Amino acid sequence: MTLTLRWYIILLFAILLSSITQAQTTGNFIKASIGYGSSSSYYIEDYGSQDEVDVMGGGLYLQGEYIIGLKSWLSVRPYAGAIFESVDKNQNIQNQPQYKVTTNAFLMGGKVRFCAPIPWVAPFIEGGIGTSMGKFETFTPNVDFNKSTVLLHIPFSIGLAVGRHNNFEIGISGYFHPAAKQSTGVFAIGYNFPLD
Repeated sequence: MTLTLRWYIILLFAILLSSITQAQTTGNFIKASIGYGSSSSYYIEDYGSQDEVDVMGGGLYLQGEYIIGLKSWLSVRPYAGAIFESVDKNQNIQNQPQYKVTTNAFLMGGKVRFCAPIPWVAPFIEGGIGTSMGKFETFTPNVDFNKSTVLLHIPFSIGLAVGRHNNFEIGISGYFHPAAKQSTGVFAIGYNFPLD
């Protein structure tokens, strides 16, 4: 974990422990998230002699959301974000393909969240539709997709909104890219800043 990432995490915990936040019920908020994303192919594949090789890409995930809280349990969330992944090259492989699955793209779209309006720990689920713009590579024994393009993605998330006013979030998200035959899983933490 880099020093900069540690400072971001410390800052988020300091904000969480602050007593000057407002409850997220209805109204408008901005949410900032940071996390780790990892992409893989949809298919279970035999990598032959490369079964010891990690073909999944991994890297930094950032996202911002504008939250429109319609009810204490329902919100609409336009979002913009980015994911930057890479795969370590295996120098021990000679005369064999280097399989990999990576996403390096900007993400935009909209989601709807359903949340249990419970103080301190509120589970949520959300889904929507969006667009990814960037470079996608899915190179496996059965798939060879390598393009810089604009693709449809389908976001899906589950998680917990925690803290006295549910401003701090811990969640797992998936971004499914059907055209590239890959999906990106994300573990992220976020904080909601009230605008009202």
